[in-house]
Amino acid sequence: QVQLVESGGGLVEPGGSLLLSCVDSGNIFSIFDHEWYRQAPGKQRELVAHISSRGETNYADSVKGRFTISRDNARNTIYLQMNSLKPEDTAVYYCNEGRYWGQGTQVTVSS
Repeated sequence: QVQLVESGGGLVEPGGSLLLSCVDSGNIFSIFDHEWYRQAPGKQRELVAHISSRGETNYADSVKGRFTISRDNARNTIYLQMNSLKPEDTAVYYCNEGRYWGQGTQVTVSS
């Protein structure tokens, strides 16, 4: 059983930054792709960023140039650096590995 634990969410003003982290309890973390999703109130969960086991990345158009996904295999951790945040980035952000999901961390962008 794999557990994913997100942290780093919070309240930030427009234009600000946050760094989300996701710690993966799995024993073979490095061989799996990982993703960050988000879900805003009343909306479907959407893919934000993807990172392959080899470190290749892909992003939703809405976050390209502002968000960066990365991984530290030595720490079993996935990161999402979020810069130039906008109110429309407000959502619960979830870490994903295959069929495993974290509990989510709330990000609120508001002045």
